Amino acid sequence: MSHVHDHAHAHAPTGTTHGVNPFLLGILLNTAFLIIEVIYGIRSHSLALVADAAHNFGDVLGLALAWTAAWLGGRQATERRTYGFRRAGILAALVNGSLLLVAVGGILWEALRRFAAPEPTQGMTMIVVASIGTVINLGSALLFLRGNHRDLNIRGAFLHLLADAGVSLGVVVAGLAILATGYNWLDPAVSLTVGLIVLIGTWPLFRSALDLSLDAVPGHIDLGAVRNFLQRIPGVCDMHHLHVWAIGTTSTALSVHLVVEPASDTPTLVHDLARELHDHFEIDHATIQVEHLIPSENCPLIRGLPGSETSQGCDPGGC
Repeated sequence: MSHVHDHAHAHAPTGTTHGVNPFLLGILLNTAFLIIEVIYGIRSHSLALVADAAHNFGDVLGLALAWTAAWLGGRQATERRTYGFRRAGILAALVNGSLLLVAVGGILWEALRRFAAPEPTQGMTMIVVASIGTVINLGSALLFLRGNHRDLNIRGAFLHLLADAGVSLGVVVAGLAILATGYNWLDPAVSLTVGLIVLIGTWPLFRSALDLSLDAVPGHIDLGAVRNFLQRIPGVCDMHHLHVWAIGTTSTALSVHLVVEPASDTPTLVHDLARELHDHFEIDHATIQVEHLIPSENCPLIRGLPGSETSQGCDPGGC
């Protein structure tokens, strides 16, 4: 029995695009706009502006967390933390999603309260401030457009900022409608829409972060395809303890026990398999344990455990 490891590491995102740090610039722009929204939202009695400001505050916190996580993810491994701080990105995404879900609850509650007692709003103020927000959020989102699409932090930042641009555009439409009709109930109606849009955008990110924190198979990995690939390797008789999980938001690991015919256990078998797993499935860190001369049904490691598969047509005597 041999324990062999082969690794192909992904690089952590640098957090810069053409010399510009999108996290820092996004934080500065959204913080400035957040202050403007709060001031003019209170002055104009616009819940839509205040609600969008609360959402933007969550985005500022999310960007700060994502930036911190990206920095931690680039730090070297230590004797105590042998994987480094790669999971910081997953934790940041989970915290970010939790904060946004709490913000959604506050927005929806206040919107329902305002429906019962609508307050007069200044439609023109809503239009001007929300128009500024549309430009700022769309510009901030474009900073993350060319980021790593597998990075949960960068993807989350991009989608949130893009959704914010759409929400701000919705506030502009509400302001125009209030000026045209005088219906103040349109303000809490827009707030309710804001909350629902945030919920729709946040829930998948929260669920993905929760799954990754519990070592679920990453969404971009088809476990069935990985299993079929390994089963079709010439000489592989049996396979068990197949696990795929995320080390961080940009790195995926795999471990598996392969029972192979002795003649097929070549010196390059593990290295070749690890390289193919990386090229075909973007698995960066493959740990493959090769076993032979042990019948799979007698292996104490696999009895009663999930993840055990036997290749069709395998001669047990050859294992």
